[in-house]
Amino acid sequence: MKILDKYILKSFLVPFVATFLIVLFVLVMQTLWQAFENIAGKGISVIFILKFLYYTTLMIIPQALPIGVLLSSIMALGNLGENYEFAAAKSAGISLQRLVRPIAFLAIALSGINFLFLNNIFPYANLKQKNLYLNIKKKKPAMALVAGSFNADIPGFQIKFDEKYGEDENLLKNVLIYDLKGNKGNQKVITAERGKIVTEEGSRYMTFILYDGNYYEEHVKSARTLAKRQKMAASNATFKEYEFNIDIGDALDQGTLDTIVSSTSAMMLTLQQIKDTIPELKRSYDETLELRAKNIYTTIQAKELYQYPDSLKKEDLEPIIIDNFEVQEKITILNAAITKASRLSNTLKNTTVQIKYSRKVLNFFDTEYYNRMAFSLSCIILFFIGAPLGSIIRKGGFGLPMILAIAVYVIYFFANTFGKNLAEESSISSFLGSWISAIIMVPVAILLTRRATKDKGIFNIDSFLQPITKFFKKIFSKKTEKI
Repeated sequence: MKILDKYILKSFLVPFVATFLIVLFVLVMQTLWQAFENIAGKGISVIFILKFLYYTTLMIIPQALPIGVLLSSIMALGNLGENYEFAAAKSAGISLQRLVRPIAFLAIALSGINFLFLNNIFPYANLKQKNLYLNIKKKKPAMALVAGSFNADIPGFQIKFDEKYGEDENLLKNVLIYDLKGNKGNQKVITAERGKIVTEEGSRYMTFILYDGNYYEEHVKSARTLAKRQKMAASNATFKEYEFNIDIGDALDQGTLDTIVSSTSAMMLTLQQIKDTIPELKRSYDETLELRAKNIYTTIQAKELYQYPDSLKKEDLEPIIIDNFEVQEKITILNAAITKASRLSNTLKNTTVQIKYSRKVLNFFDTEYYNRMAFSLSCIILFFIGAPLGSIIRKGGFGLPMILAIAVYVIYFFANTFGKNLAEESSISSFLGSWISAIIMVPVAILLTRRATKDKGIFNIDSFLQPITKFFKKIFSKKTEKI
């Protein structure tokens, strides 16, 4: 390797290692901060937090690599330009392409490493982290209770409350509990204005202490008619304080923190596994469409719609079909039509929700498949934006390069996220949604590379100002001649 190549690589690698570690640290801390509310003060062990950080770091590396390449390429080339090393290289007959060639090969190698991370390590880390979080919820069931919706994580109960507060977030407001242990519906209902959850480490019981509430229980619910059910025995009481225990032993006994509970998400699978899963999802989606279509076909009795030959038609028939019937028959026909139309409308509404969800799941797998391949090339794309940008601005350090790197990456990341969202909603194809960021940024990279090669600025202001200046000069010169 030539001395020049070693020097260029060194000028790139030193800021790359520093920026990569800083970006990685910031992104990991951001993820930890988002999860901090759910794990802080819950008695979570240090081992869990360390494992969570480890898996999070593995997941963040593919995202931190492109940012590191972009920022370090701007800094490295900016430093060379600021120290007049570009001028010395050009005077020696060394072109910009030759100067950045070793860094370009390194960027290609980093893209390969990024692909390996996205295809192998990222799904592994995602699988372990998600299951770690699910298992810790089973070890600490109080963590699984979310305000504002019914919680069914505790077997045999449906629990809802408006707010969880307090230092340990074990205090509840406006509690509603359905006891479903008898498998006979909502026979036991408990409501309370306030409540508190008490759990002890290693205990198989979760204790609920409720204040200022109501208790209602139907003791028998086997009668067929509503009148008889209303006569069945029931108990109703108000209370100032009510305490009861929920057995969570089954949840506590379900393996260790590393036990795999869920592995069906696209983000937990390799590219080959996603590729094998997509045909099955597509087949299931097509079957759902076919089944729903047959159901609608049967509901509207389409088999009974057929044409009569012209020879069988009566000449005295009215062109509007309903006018050929008596008033009572019209009423019967219209009522039947309204009933069928209403039934069909409800069927379509329910079907639409299910079909949209199935299509969204299929789109998500498709998008994840293409996005991993597209995102693995981000190191190369962002390098060919950062390197010419650095040679144009000729500024090193963390100041201006950091601002430019953030601006470029925000545009790239926003385009990538926007494309994925559109693809998941079936607005565009999964392929286009995944590659839209590359489609936007590659022309920018080509433009910047061409201008940096010709030693021009990002924008040639004179090319815009000169025609305007000439136009006004002509106008003023004509006015002067007339005077």
